[in-house]
Amino acid sequence: MGKMKVATLVLALVFVSSLLETTFAQGGSPFCDSKCAVRCSKAHLQKRCLKYCGICCEKCNCVPSGTYGNKDECPCYRDLKNSKGGSKCP
Repeated sequence: MGKMKVATLVLALVFVSSLLETTFAQGGSPFCDSKCAVRCSKAHLQKRCLKYCGICCEKCNCVPSGTYGNKDECPCYRDLKNSKGGSKCP
């Protein structure tokens, strides 16, 4: 294999792996991605907010409206807890 073919193959693999990482980091479903984008739009730690919102949305199929509060709209989302007993969902 020529050097150019090897370089092209390596670049293609890097590109595909970055696409997969982005897709899985956002939770995967278009419903959750769009709802979490709104929920986390004002979050200081955007990546963390999107990650946990996506996890909660996939489990509950629900995200409260707005950027903060309103968790009574979605009891499943509200009641998910982290290992320390705090709210898992932003």
